[in-house]
Formats: sequence, structure tokens, C-alpha cells
Amino acid sequence: MPVPGLVWAFRIDAAGVAQPLPHEAPFSFEHDGWYWLHFNLADSRAQLWLSELVLPPPARALLQSKDTYQQLHSVDGCVYGVIADLMRDIADATEDTGFLRFVMTERLLITGRYQALCAVDTARRALERGLRVDHCAALFEVIVHNVADAMESITDNVAETLDRIEDKLLSEDTDDLRQGLGRLRRTCVRLHRHLSGLRVVLHRFDRDRGDDLPPSLRPHAGKLAQRLDGLDRTVTEMRERSRLLQEELHLQIEEQGNNSLRVLSVLTALLLPPTLVTGMFGMNLHGLPFSEDGGGFAWAILIMLLSSFVAYVVMKRFGLIR
Repeated sequence: MPVPGLVWAFRIDAAGVAQPLPHEAPFSFEHDGWYWLHFNLADSRAQLWLSELVLPPPARALLQSKDTYQQLHSVDGCVYGVIADLMRDIADATEDTGFLRFVMTERLLITGRYQALCAVDTARRALERGLRVDHCAALFEVIVHNVADAMESITDNVAETLDRIEDKLLSEDTDDLRQGLGRLRRTCVRLHRHLSGLRVVLHRFDRDRGDDLPPSLRPHAGKLAQRLDGLDRTVTEMRERSRLLQEELHLQIEEQGNNSLRVLSVLTALLLPPTLVTGMFGMNLHGLPFSEDGGGFAWAILIMLLSSFVAYVVMKRFGLIR
């Protein structure tokens, strides 16, 4: 009978070679080596199957929870926690974030997710291609490195897009840049949030973990955190860069608006005197000048032009026109 919610399963022997297992129960766990089971936790039957495994209660509770903050704990010779990972679609990784839950003992690594994730799928394909891992902690390190690789790829794409936006901004071709900059800044904020959370968790685990854990359950949390530190600094710099570009774009748009208002104001000031003249000559009253003169229209046009010229000279003198 297939194990409900099981996405894949591997048995890794003493030499670190992974062998795919059929999706059928029961798993005896009696052979040499250790096992990796990956579950789709959106399947409620998988939750029931996992509840029958012999695991420490806190580890089982976190595995079956829907917590969305990153954490890493150890209890009774078991390491468990939640880490962020990029979600994937059919083609590739997306910029959306999901969460991977895991529990590992010396002979068993259980991972679970509610949406398809990138890092664990990359680790699966690496095992199928012949990657050797000696113990559960080593596979956990591979998964964390895959998380960093996926986020680094997104970071590279963000950097290239920022370069293109900056070129357009400097060339004053600012069409449709606001939406693109906003999306990039939002991506940087998300990446920074999850990277900083994961590196804090790893630093804390490296500092506070107990010496009672066997070597097979001790990931090199310090080294993993150091890599994430550098990546997080890069993401922070790009977030700041996107903010500065967004501010510069807003300044350019504001300056363009001010220029347009200045042109409209000058035109209004130049046309106001002729409008006054036409208003005066348009009054239906006796005694209007040039009303009986055959050249009255030409005189009216001349007066309007002179009034606009006088307005121009006055504004130029007071510095209202550059």
C-alpha cells in the first residue's frame, strides 16, 4: 500500500550511495544505512501516518504544524526545525517563499512541505545523479546550500535588472520603471527577511547546540551561516540600491511635473493680457475705440501682441522665465 503523501524516499548506505525506494509501506528501517523520506504535508493522510512514527513530541508537533518562522532545535538526540525555501513551478524556481519542515535522527531524515520547493528537489536530483552523503547532517547541509544557490540566482537576476533600470534612468527613459523598481525592491525585502532569519537560526544553533549530539546530527551551522551572511549583505546592498534608484526616479518624475507646470504657468501669464484686451473689445458698449475704424481689428491684434510682449519682459526681468 502506498505511503500517503510520500513524494520520494531514499535509503543511503554506509558508503553514502542513495537508492530510491518504492512509495509503499511498510518501511522496516532495518537495513544498514539511513533513510530520507519527503512528504507533501497538504495530504491529511500523511499527517496521520507521521503521527505513528516514534519521534520526540516537540519534533512531531513542529513537523505537523504550519509555523512560518524559521527555527532549529535539538532534543533527545534529534534535530528538527523549519527553514525557508523558494517555491518552484513546473519550469523553475519562483520568487515566492515556502517553508520546509524537517526532523532528523541518526538513521532518519524526514522533510515535509505544503508547496513544491526548490532546494529539496535539487537535492533529490543530485542524489539520483550519484551525489554521496555520509549522514543526515550532510544532506541537511546540501539542502541549505541549495537554498542559498536558489536565492543567489534570484539575486543575480535582480542585480542585472537593476543595471538595466539604472541605464534607462540615466538616459531619462523612465517609462514603466516605477512598477519594475517596486517589484525588485519587494523581492529584495523578501530575500533579506528569509536570509537573515535563516542565518540567525544557524548562528544560534552553532552557539547553543549541546555536545550530546552525535557527529551525524551536527551540521556545520557556522560555515552555512557564514555563506548566508555574505549573500545577505549583497541582498541588503541591492535593496538599498533599489531604494535610491526609486527615490531618483521619483525626483525625475517630480521635476518633469514641475517643468510642465512652469510651462503652463508661463503660457497662462502670456495669454492673460491678450485675453483682457479681447474681453474689453468684446464689450457691447458705445464709445469703444476703433469701433468705427476699418483697421480696428489690426489695431486690436497689435495691442494683444504688445501686451504679451510686455508680460514676457516683466517676467524675464523678475526671473520668472529662464
